[in-house]
Amino acid sequence: MQSQREIDFRTKKISKLVWDYALPGIVGTLVTMLYNVVDRIYIGQGVGALAISGLAITMPVINLTSSLGMLVGAGAAARISISLGRNDKQTAEKILGNSLLLTLILNAVFITLFVYYLDPILISFGASELTLPYARDYLQIVLLGNVLVSLTYNFNAMMRASGYPQKAMYTMLIGAVINTILSPIFLFGFNMGIRGVAWATVISMFIGLLFVMHHFTRRSSVIRLRWRNVRLNKAIILSIISIGLSPFSMQVAASGVNILMNTSLIRYGGDLAVGAFGIINTILGLFLITILGLNQGTQPIFGFNYGAGNYKRVRHTLYYTMKIATIITTVGFIIGQLFPRQIAMAFTTDTELLDLTERGVRIAIAALPLVGMQIVASSFFQSLGYAFKSIIQSLSRQLIFLVPGIILLPRLWELDGLWIALPISDTLAAMLSLTLLLGQIRLLKRMENEPLQSESIKTSN
Repeated sequence: MQSQREIDFRTKKISKLVWDYALPGIVGTLVTMLYNVVDRIYIGQGVGALAISGLAITMPVINLTSSLGMLVGAGAAARISISLGRNDKQTAEKILGNSLLLTLILNAVFITLFVYYLDPILISFGASELTLPYARDYLQIVLLGNVLVSLTYNFNAMMRASGYPQKAMYTMLIGAVINTILSPIFLFGFNMGIRGVAWATVISMFIGLLFVMHHFTRRSSVIRLRWRNVRLNKAIILSIISIGLSPFSMQVAASGVNILMNTSLIRYGGDLAVGAFGIINTILGLFLITILGLNQGTQPIFGFNYGAGNYKRVRHTLYYTMKIATIITTVGFIIGQLFPRQIAMAFTTDTELLDLTERGVRIAIAALPLVGMQIVASSFFQSLGYAFKSIIQSLSRQLIFLVPGIILLPRLWELDGLWIALPISDTLAAMLSLTLLLGQIRLLKRMENEPLQSESIKTSN
């Protein structure tokens, strides 16, 4: 007999189904973003403007740590959804066990390298004598707790993929609330400075991890973490990585671009320009992370229906998700253009930093309404297992189009050129995504009309 979850995926109205899964995903990712926002607000107001710049220097490292979670978590979640769509629970549980071990191995290697070479890495990422101490103090703690962050992210994604979106949301809410409470206590009450904020983040992630791991050891869970599956299986690892490479590549590219941007900002604007970019990234992140949550919610819907051969529902889910994402980024564009200074004042009272941030925000978000569609498109291909198309789109916005702009445009307009590079990259990446989407939609329509050939079409792509 079909479970209620399977019946919903196959028959429930698309708009209702999307919100059932996307709303918890959006809340969960916004809560995750709160970790960064809360850290920046407390550090900016409690430590100072240079501390904001120091925290911005850590972003490439944070992005790289996040990429490990996405390499395993996003790939495993997509494969679990497809397996459950094919009614293959045994494979889904093997994916779960492999994900745990793979996450631990990758984090052990990553943390060892970065802790040992931390100062040279931060200097190469754009840290100056003034900002290096802040960046070092924060990362020495956060890096050691990164395995907790990766495990929480990975198993939260797999919780959503196996049909528990609301529970995944509650898990992230628990951590965010604890972080919001502990950060001011450690920063102001215990006078621990930026290190106190870092400890609050690690502790809150650990508590969230306890909740999510408890879920997968319960008998009532759709899929369970069984110790016999905690062993590396080459075929499963490759299947996870093939999909996870797309978000992993995007995060690695984001780290590379952050490094290039930070060093360019130092050259054309100084330490405070780096701080302005950190604030701009946070403001953009509040809207883009909402779309990431939307994608996390729709990923099980895409994966299940694609695995089950319900290609028409795949298309309709895509159309609806793109519409919602475009509304979100358009709202972000309007707010950012009307109130950039007021938003920046939450992070700092430094007049020079406020001036830099206000101008940078208005230029950087000029093409923001186009970004929602582009991000949905990348996640769409990832959910269906089209790794190459997803990777190309991920790299286009973060690397292929943006890097030349960062290198060339400051020669014409100095600091403004760095801000201008962002909307140009967004526009070109959106055009590429639209081209790939139109081709994929035509393919899905063929698969609807030729059901006997659909499996061979999937395999060839």
